[in-house]
Amino acid sequence: MRGVRRSLSVGLALVAAAGLGLTGCQSDDAGPAVSPSAGAAPTPSRDYRPGAAGAGDDYFPTYGNGGYDVAAYTVKVRYDPRTDQLSGVTTVRAAATTDLASFHLDLAGLAVSAVTVDGAPATHAQEKNELVVTPAAGLTSGNGFVAEIRYAGKPKALKNEVLGEGGWLHTDEGAIALGQPESASTWFPVNDHPSDKASYDLEITVPDGLTAVSNGVPGGRSSAGGWTTWKWAERDPMASYLSMVAIGRFRLTTGEHKGRPVWSAVTTTLPRGAADRSIAQTVRVADYLESVFGPYPFDAYGGVVVSDPRVRYALETQSRPVYSAGFFRRGENTEVVAHELAHQWFGNSVALTRWRDIWLNEGLASYAEWLWNEHSGRGTAKQAFDGRYSGMPASVWSTPPGRPGVPNLFSRSVYERGAMTVHALRVAVGDPAFFRIVKTWAAEKRDGNATTAEFVALAERVSGRQLDALFDAWLYGTKRPARPVKL
Repeated sequence: MRGVRRSLSVGLALVAAAGLGLTGCQSDDAGPAVSPSAGAAPTPSRDYRPGAAGAGDDYFPTYGNGGYDVAAYTVKVRYDPRTDQLSGVTTVRAAATTDLASFHLDLAGLAVSAVTVDGAPATHAQEKNELVVTPAAGLTSGNGFVAEIRYAGKPKALKNEVLGEGGWLHTDEGAIALGQPESASTWFPVNDHPSDKASYDLEITVPDGLTAVSNGVPGGRSSAGGWTTWKWAERDPMASYLSMVAIGRFRLTTGEHKGRPVWSAVTTTLPRGAADRSIAQTVRVADYLESVFGPYPFDAYGGVVVSDPRVRYALETQSRPVYSAGFFRRGENTEVVAHELAHQWFGNSVALTRWRDIWLNEGLASYAEWLWNEHSGRGTAKQAFDGRYSGMPASVWSTPPGRPGVPNLFSRSVYERGAMTVHALRVAVGDPAFFRIVKTWAAEKRDGNATTAEFVALAERVSGRQLDALFDAWLYGTKRPARPVKL
């Protein structure tokens, strides 16, 4: 994610507002993505217990849930901006990872009317932002199950005292749903933590005349009775916070590149200009990054530009990043496009296992901006490093990006010192080894999750050098490290 910068020639600046800070399947016709338990009677001797109400993240203990692994979501929602009413049916295809008497899903602000598990009615209860589902029979570890949840209400954003607001935002024209580190649970029931990635089929029904943009490959649209249903499919595994929907009036640009659909949307509240020209550069930027990081990891390209004043950032929503109009007020800006597209490799395809390692996303994406600027003739990566090394405030050096703490999760240290860590690695191991490291990281961890320890281990393996001292100083130290030198 990127916050709107005060100056396009300087690094990231924090968003000065009470809002967010810097914050970077099978279809129904195809049947379940995992084998359902088919109502098989559980073995009486098994010890069925409630699933955990959190994924175990030390920064956000209540985010996500335990006891199961989701393979696929089918999300079907209808939204009427005139009444701000949403209704939906979400199908969750998952497998139990322990013997479950009940399990949790994250769902905020919407009322559930019915739940079934493997076609049988299930008991449900809602406790704050948690939906607790108790199937008619226990779910046996290793077996698949299919849960269907019906729900409705007026969706609302989630407010985090430290990080601001994320999730569903009602707008003058429609709605926007996105945010980091959580947002999905404001419009569908979900295991809302990046450690449980899944594929998605999405159907969004809105009044005729409005567009509903979401992730992945467009599946067409159909209209009936004054409503239009827009279909989207993200078949590559996706972290829940990377899901998005934007409902409103947009200038649409469609096409194809390397056999993949290109689908972009710019709000009609903006005059045609810098935003359109910048988003039109998406595939050109992606092609350059592909030469550096390896094959583009998803089945579609695109971008969405919105102008709601509450969205003062850009977010790397999978295959179709969302950008605040503020990034383009001073003219064409492909730097932010490079940042969000780099996340498609680092943050999306290779996703976090835990939120404390957010520098892996933001440091590599910020460094991609430096590489893109160098490729475009706007200064070298070394110059970008040198300027920051000399000019960073003390707060950046006292905040270790490898363990920033929740208040500093999207701080300049995570972004800019994170990028400086990447450059220090490059200097230490040399260009041939460095570019092998980033390509190998993207290839070996594709569609998965990863940690800092795994990145360090891979960098040492590929480079053949011992790098603990370098990473300890740049990621975990509280003083400015010495300038990097080749090892």
